[in-house]
Amino acid sequence: MAPSGIDRHRWWKEAVVYQIYPASFNDTNDDGWGDVKGITSKLDYLKELGVDVVWTSPIYKSPQADMGYDIADYKDIDHRYGTLQDVDNLIAELKKRNMKLMMDLVVNHTSNEHAWFQESRSSKDNPKRDWYIWKKPKFDAQGNRQPPNNWSQILGEMNSAWTWDEATQEYYLSLFTPEQPDLNWENPDVRAAVHDVLRFWLDRGASGFRMDVINLISKVQSFPDGEVVAPDHQYQPGFKYFANGPRLHEYLKEINREVLSKYDTITVGEMPFVRDEDEVLKVVGAEAGELNMIFIFEIVDIDNVPGSYRMALHPWKVSDLRRCMNRWQKLMIERDGWNSLFCENHDNPRSVSRYCDDSDEYRELGAKLLALMQTTLAGTLYVYQGEELGMRNVPPTWGPEEYKDIESVNYYKKMMSMYPGDEEKRRHAMEVLQKKSRDNCRAPMQWTEEPNAGFCSSDVEPWMRVNDDYPTVNAAVQMAPKQAGGNDFSVRQFWKRGLENRKKHKDVFIYGDFELLGDENDAGDVFAYKRWSRDEAFVVVLNFSGQESQWNVPSALKIESWAAGNYEVGSSDKPLTGAITLRPWEGLLGVCKT
Repeated sequence: MAPSGIDRHRWWKEAVVYQIYPASFNDTNDDGWGDVKGITSKLDYLKELGVDVVWTSPIYKSPQADMGYDIADYKDIDHRYGTLQDVDNLIAELKKRNMKLMMDLVVNHTSNEHAWFQESRSSKDNPKRDWYIWKKPKFDAQGNRQPPNNWSQILGEMNSAWTWDEATQEYYLSLFTPEQPDLNWENPDVRAAVHDVLRFWLDRGASGFRMDVINLISKVQSFPDGEVVAPDHQYQPGFKYFANGPRLHEYLKEINREVLSKYDTITVGEMPFVRDEDEVLKVVGAEAGELNMIFIFEIVDIDNVPGSYRMALHPWKVSDLRRCMNRWQKLMIERDGWNSLFCENHDNPRSVSRYCDDSDEYRELGAKLLALMQTTLAGTLYVYQGEELGMRNVPPTWGPEEYKDIESVNYYKKMMSMYPGDEEKRRHAMEVLQKKSRDNCRAPMQWTEEPNAGFCSSDVEPWMRVNDDYPTVNAAVQMAPKQAGGNDFSVRQFWKRGLENRKKHKDVFIYGDFELLGDENDAGDVFAYKRWSRDEAFVVVLNFSGQESQWNVPSALKIESWAAGNYEVGSSDKPLTGAITLRPWEGLLGVCKT
C-alpha cells in the first residue's frame, strides 16, 4: 500500500478500461467495417457492464497497412470509421454517462503516406529529412548493397527493418513494416509536433492515451548489429538497441512536463522487451513524472520461446504464472508504482484459449476463472472486447486465407518459402496461427445469434470472417433474463458481478496488500493469494488445470466463508480448513479474518 500519510488514490487507478478494436466492434453503415457511431450506440452496454473508460485502437486517417497503426494524419479520422464530428459526439455521449475516452497514440512511427514522410523522402535537402531515420547502405565483399545493420522487422522476421528508397539512394528505418517509417525523436521538432498532437486530442475532450510501443522512441544512435539468435535467418531481433534507448526517460519526462501535467489524464505505455524492474519504475513510480502505468508483457509472453520470435509455441507451467503475478503485484505495492491488469488485447490470442481450455465443456469455467483473477488483483483493469463473453480463438479448420493480419500473412509466407512442399511444416504453421495469431482477437464482436453475429447486417460481408461459434457465444444470449431462456450466471454476468465487487471493496482489491499463498515455484496447478486492507481480507484460489487439484488451507489463514466461485451462483460449501478438492478450472473467492 502507499506510504503512510500519503493519499495515492486516483480515479485512473479505480477505472475499468474497455478496449475496442473499432474495425471489429460494431458496423452501423453496412460496409462490413466497424465505425465510431457503432461504438457510441453500445455505450449503454458498456456502462451496464461496469466500464469507466473506453480505449479505442487507432481511428485516425490511415491506408490501413497495419490496421490503423500506420497513421497518415493524427488530426483527422479515417473515412471507414466516420468523421471528427462523430468522435466529438462519442465524447459527449461518454460524458453524459460519466465515462471517458482514451485514444491510441502511435508516435514511434507514422504511415509512409503521412505528409511529414512525403516531405522527408522528397529530397535529402528537405527540412523534414531529419524527421525520420535515414542511413546510407553498406556493401558486402561482392559489392552488393546491404541494409545499414542486420535488424529484422518486428512484423516480418524474414525481412530487414530497413527499407530502400530508390529516389534518394538511402535506407529508412521501418521496424514494423515498410509502410511504417520510424520517426527520429532525436529531432526536437519531431517531439514538439508530437506534443501538439496530444494537446489537440486532450483539448477536444479525450482523457488520456495508450501509447503504442512508446519505449522504442529512443534508439542507440550507432545502430549496431543485433545478436544472432536465429542462425537460419538473415536478419535478427535488434530490440537490445531500439527498446528502452538512452534518451527514453528524457523524452517521457518532456511529454509529461510539456503536456500531460497540465491535464488530468490516464496514460499507459506499451513497452515490449522490458523486464528490468528499476527501468519500469523509472516510468511508473509515483514520483517518476512519466506515465501512470505500462503494460507488463510477461503474462502474454508466457508461451513465447524465450529470446526468440513471438510466432512460436512454448509450453508454460502454472508456476510461471504464479511467479509473474507475484513479482509485479509485490513490486508495485512495495515500491509505490502502479500495475495494469490484462490478459487480452488486439495483439494477442483469446485468453480462455491461451491459459485455459476453450472446449464447449470448459470454456465458460475458464473465462470466469480468468475474470475472478483479474478482478481481484491490484492495478488498473483492462478488458478487451468480447473477453467479457469468453470469446475464443478462431477454429483450427480455418485456412490461411482467413487470416488478415500482416504479421500472420508474413509468418505463413515465411514458413512456406523456407519449407516448400513440407506438409508437416505447413500444419505446424497453421497450428501457430490458430494459437498465437493476432487475428484471434480481431474477429468481429459477437452481439447476437443472427447472421454475422449482429456485427453487420446479414447481406454484408464483414471485413473479417466471424468466429463460427457466434450462434451460442454472443452478448444477447448472455444478457437475456432467465425467464426468457437466458443464463443469469453467464460469463458476462460473472464479469459484471466481479467488477461490482471490485469497486465495492476497492480498498482491498485495488489498493490493498497482496500475499502469494504457497511457493511460487511449486509444481502444482493452483494459484492462490490473499488480498487485504485494514478492515477486510479475502482469499482467491484458482485451479489452472483441467484436472482435480488439492489445495491445503494454510494454518495461519482463517477463512470465514466461501463468498463466490465460478461453478455456482453464491457461496460454496467447500471446507474452510484442511484439504480442499478443486474441480477442473475451479476458482473460489473466500472471506477471511483480517
